[in-house]
Amino acid sequence: MEIIYWILIIALLIIGFIGLIYPIIPSVLFIFGAFLLYGFLFSFEPFNVWFWIIQVLFVILLFGADYLTNLIGVKKYGGSKAGIWGSTIGLLIGPFVIPVFGILIGPFFGAVIGEMVVNKTDWNTALKVGLGSLIGFISSVITKGIIQAIMVVYFLFVVL
Repeated sequence: MEIIYWILIIALLIIGFIGLIYPIIPSVLFIFGAFLLYGFLFSFEPFNVWFWIIQVLFVILLFGADYLTNLIGVKKYGGSKAGIWGSTIGLLIGPFVIPVFGILIGPFFGAVIGEMVVNKTDWNTALKVGLGSLIGFISSVITKGIIQAIMVVYFLFVVL
């Protein structure tokens, strides 16, 4: 039975990492779900107050990294709030409209469209903002992936 429990826990962790690519999936909830599932199926004993404090700090860092990398990427290339909003909307819609590539194309075109429609930005500037959005998104995925990996390694260190 223990193997089935671990398969369920690992499945939640994998879904958490899939959420890096499909942002509609709340990654951190699945990772926390794996921690809680471990506690219910095995024991909460390994999880002291410091474990939870550290994990919550990582969650705050995740949200901050997500917001800041997108903001920096768009702002560095001359974008505005319209570009940020367009990028975010494109990020959520893109994977469903164009499976696989939509995760990259969505934020790019969302930022371009947002800048052109709201701010009447010229095509070249809007393309630069789209590129900044794409760079911000890729940076965000890498940063969040590292943070989530640290969370999982810390969890495994505590329970094994």
